[in-house]
Amino acid sequence: MSQRHLFRGVLQPAARFSRLPAFRTPLQTRLASTEIKLEGVYDNEFNRQRLAVKKHAAESADLWRKLCIYVCIPAVILAGLNAWNLWNEHWEHWEHMPPLEERIQYPYMNIRTKKFFWGDGDKTLL
Repeated sequence: MSQRHLFRGVLQPAARFSRLPAFRTPLQTRLASTEIKLEGVYDNEFNRQRLAVKKHAAESADLWRKLCIYVCIPAVILAGLNAWNLWNEHWEHWEHMPPLEERIQYPYMNIRTKKFFWGDGDKTLL
């Protein structure tokens, strides 16, 4: 089969088929300034339904983008500020307590039923 017959038999219908609105590249679709209008044989129920699905997908994507930008990001920032404030309050509380070495050791504190297997068996790793 010669190249000319190959182009006429296979590539020419494929080139025509790729010009349909459904087979445009995403860049072509984004750069298109007008809404797709189906005319002639392309105006059928299947293509109208595909366009409706594309429109719904675009609206849903826009909704989720707005939710992420205007809800999720501020919520994460507020949660981080809250955690930072709680962390600072915790250490302010510890500043008022006596040092660990000066605290009274009551019998119910630091109960060891089994020695640690490192060091002298009484000290923790921290």
